[in-house]
Amino acid sequence: MRPTVRRATAADAGQVAELIATSFAGLKAPAYLVPDRRERHKIMIANFRILVDHAVEHGEIDLIDDGPAAAAVWFPGDAPPPDPEEYERRLAEATGEWAERFRALDALFAANHPAEPCHYLAFLAVHPNRQNQGLGTALLHHHHARLDGLPVYLEANDPRNRDLYARHGYRPRPSFALPDGTLYWPMWRPATPA
Repeated sequence: MRPTVRRATAADAGQVAELIATSFAGLKAPAYLVPDRRERHKIMIANFRILVDHAVEHGEIDLIDDGPAAAAVWFPGDAPPPDPEEYERRLAEATGEWAERFRALDALFAANHPAEPCHYLAFLAVHPNRQNQGLGTALLHHHHARLDGLPVYLEANDPRNRDLYARHGYRPRPSFALPDGTLYWPMWRPATPA
């Protein structure tokens, strides 16, 4: 049975930010961004909350409920969204002594983001207890069915995720790394006829 996907609202933002932090907890990037294990989850939730709030207003979030179980955070491709309101202040408050590491990641993302119009998949998160059940694929299918002829761009943060996207028509672009060597794999899905 195909899971039900709905559009998230501002009321869902806290749960979505926590879901992303929880599903990304085992990846290498959060350990670099926040070396203090005791503070990591709380700081990652606060950082993701800035971006999720921004997506509620300027993008869209596809959500599979039941916890929530999975979410995809998208930004449309016709024009780049504005920066989150008061981003620098909010980032500093959310990340504290680790803010420069988050700024370095932001700079890498900006330097590698395509110049041409494209949809941007900022996050695809599936709760660890619900992984390998097709929820990520369901979210990709849901959004791909509504694309308007523009290509899609994303940064995969794990080889397993990179392979999932490759199965859905995403092609690799040159990788880039955080200062500790943690790799990101930018990927591009060519435009499909509208």
